[in-house]
This record gives sequence, structure tokens and C-alpha cells, in this order.
Amino acid sequence: MTLRLDFTNMMESAVVGGIAEADWTAAHTPFRDAHEAVKADHDAGRLGFLDLPVDPVCFDQTQAFARSVRDRFRDVVVLGIGGSALGPIALRTALRAPAWNALTEGERGGLPRLHVLDNVDPPTIAALLGRLDLRRALFVVTSKSGGTAETMAQYLVVRDRLERTVGAGEARQHLVFVTDPEKGALRALARAEGVPALDVPPNVGGRFSVLSPVGLLPAALIGIDIRALLDGAADAAQRCVSGVLTDNLAGCYAVLQWLAHTRHGKAMHVLMPYSDPLRDFAAWFVQLWAESLGKIRPDGTSVGPTPIAALGATDQHSQVQLFMEGPADKTVTFVAVEDRGDDVVIPAAGRGIAELGYLGGHTLGELISVEQRATAGALARRGRPNMTLRVDRVDAWHVGGLIMLFELATAYAGQLYGVNAFDQPGVELGKQFAYAMLGRPDAAAARAEWDALPPSDPRWLV
Repeated sequence: MTLRLDFTNMMESAVVGGIAEADWTAAHTPFRDAHEAVKADHDAGRLGFLDLPVDPVCFDQTQAFARSVRDRFRDVVVLGIGGSALGPIALRTALRAPAWNALTEGERGGLPRLHVLDNVDPPTIAALLGRLDLRRALFVVTSKSGGTAETMAQYLVVRDRLERTVGAGEARQHLVFVTDPEKGALRALARAEGVPALDVPPNVGGRFSVLSPVGLLPAALIGIDIRALLDGAADAAQRCVSGVLTDNLAGCYAVLQWLAHTRHGKAMHVLMPYSDPLRDFAAWFVQLWAESLGKIRPDGTSVGPTPIAALGATDQHSQVQLFMEGPADKTVTFVAVEDRGDDVVIPAAGRGIAELGYLGGHTLGELISVEQRATAGALARRGRPNMTLRVDRVDAWHVGGLIMLFELATAYAGQLYGVNAFDQPGVELGKQFAYAMLGRPDAAAARAEWDALPPSDPRWLV
């Protein structure tokens, strides 16, 4: 079991306009500095995501709670947004059967459905709450701060529905909080009302939290092997301990993207798994890369690549035309799966029609693999750099490894770009304006700034 990165098609020797070998060699020094900076931050206790694979508290809390509610609930509903939602969605799609929530209880082996409410659009919330049997539903309320407006609004709606359906006392039995161990509204509520609460370590940020109870609890509740998930992450972390670039998988990925961007103008980074189970993993990556690296440096310069999610072979018939002949401002990372488990043989039933007959006898797995390699080669031939990350299979161990690989690559990329990959100041002003318009008591300054904005100008309305 392993992950392998083939970046031949990122290099000048294979792709016109690719990364020069001299630039790759020279990048060993800035990577060493980035590695040392990340290690120093970890040693100082600031990068808790690196400790999650071996953190017994997170694992034991998750396992104990999942065991305590086994067979009690038909539906699990995550209330969250951002990393609190994208991680659980990615794990469900990757590690449970396709269309998990549409399967019968017997087909799911008695395990619950998993719903993730990642927005506050009323029709979505109302539709789900309207069709669930709340007497058999568990709500996982996920907010590290305990103050996320969208999540807390969802919670207040759900809490009211539960109390009207099962009573105030029983409602607490349908709730579990995932939040900071000490601070915030959810922690205070948990203490005051006896609601179970699992810990998000204080030094783990939201988009780096999927290997904490944020992702582990929903995963465990629907039967995913979270021990294997953590073991795969631990193995990937071990492959990234070296400060030598060519011995560090995540370092190679970060440096390749950084060089392609800063030396060759490839500001858009596509992640394109050729695997339906990894479709939502690409969406998780988009948040990780975008929110971590799109920043203003101390010198006032705005930096950061733009991540794009794609799916093979589906997007060969939509986005790949742009990747191939549009602006030469992208890299593409393919994720190729070696063993897909069950395969389907294509029948030899072309009836003499050349356009069909050649397919007979091949398998769908072979077809999608050939399509991936063909697309990578075609892009390289047109001078479009790409690399292929190969995984043996989509299982908990390999998904855990992918998570750690991309999280560590993000940490290194932050150092290379000269930004803090672990904050998100760019979203704070919008939050403050929302708080002000909703009347939050501590948002008076934001209210004044909001009121100073110019009103809509009739000249610019159509």
C-alpha cells in the first residue's frame, strides 16, 4: 500500500515550457527552509493536524461515542460549513458504497444514512427536516469556535424541531457537539445541559480538521474504519519527515506547484481524480488550497494559486478542452487508481461496427485508466504540465494518506509563498458585516463601517 507521484510531465525534458532541471535543483534550498519552518511550528505546538494520526484522545473519544449510540439512529446529520462539512462529505463519498443514503437499511448493513447540511438555504434545511424521523436522528453540531453563524442558526432550528417532536429533555439525546475543549458557546451549552461533546484540539484549524472528530465521528458512525484512516495518514506523514526535497512526497508536490506558478505563470491548479469515489475529495482540496494560500504577504503583495476540481473521465467532455487549448496558466494533477475492486467487462457486441467493436473484451476499469493516461499524454504533448498521483485503491488507509499528503503540502506551500497557511483574515470582514446586519451586540464597529458604504446607484442598475 502506497502513494506514488510521477511528475515527468511537469518537467522541461517532457513538456515544452515545463520546469527546468536547474530550477528544480535550485528549489532544494527554499524547500529545506520551508521544511525547517514547518518543523519549528510543529515543535512549538502550532500544527496540531500533524499529531492527529497518533492522538489517542481524538480516536478514543470518537470510538467511545460511536459505540454508545450504535443501532439507535437511522440518520446522522452533520451541521457545519467549510471544513466541518467538506471533510465528512469527502469521506462518505470515498469510503461508503455509491449513493449511500439511497440504499435500504439492509443494504447499508443497519448503519445510518449520513446527511451534511453545509449551507443555510431554507428549502434544503426544510426538506431534510421534513422527511426525517427526528425520533431516530442524531445531529452532529460542528463548530470549533461555537460561534459560526450558519452552524449555530442550523442548531437553533434543529433544537426547536427536536424539542417539539421528542420533548426538551429527550432532545439532548439526539445531539452531540464537536468543538473546542474549553471555549465557545457549544462548550458552554454542553456543560450546562449535559450534551455530549468531542474535542477539536485548539491547534487544529477547520480545514485541517478532517482527521479529528470533525471527520472521524461522522465516519465512525457510518462504519468507516477510522483506525485505518489514521494509519494511512501516519504513513504519509512519515514519508515527509525529510528535509531533502526528493525524499519528501508532500514537499515535491508543493514545490512543483510553486515553481510552475512563480516561474511559469501556472496560477491555476487542477486536481482531477479519475475515480467517482474521489469526486468530493477534490472539492475538499479546493478549500484547503484556496483558503490557506490566497493571502496578502507582509509586503502587501497578494499571492496564491486558484485550485480547480475536476473529475475524470467526466470532465474530458467539458473542462479538458479549456485545459488543452485555453490559456496556458494551469497545472493538472491526476489521481489514478490502480485497483478499483469490482470491474465490468464490456461485451463484444459491436455487430461489425468499427466504432463499437474495438471496445469488446476490455473492461470499464481499463477504459478509465487508458483515458487518464491518454489525457495526461495529450496535455504534455500540447505543452500543458501535469503530474499523476497513483494510489493502489480507494480505501481508508489510502484516503488517510491523501489527506495528510495534501495538508502537509499546503503547509510547505504557505512557507514557499511567504504567507500564513493557517489563518483566513480575508473572510473576517464579511462575517463582521453579517453580524452587524443581524444585530450581534459586539459588531457595532462593523455596523458603522457597513453604514459608511455607498448605497446602490440607480445609474448602475439594469
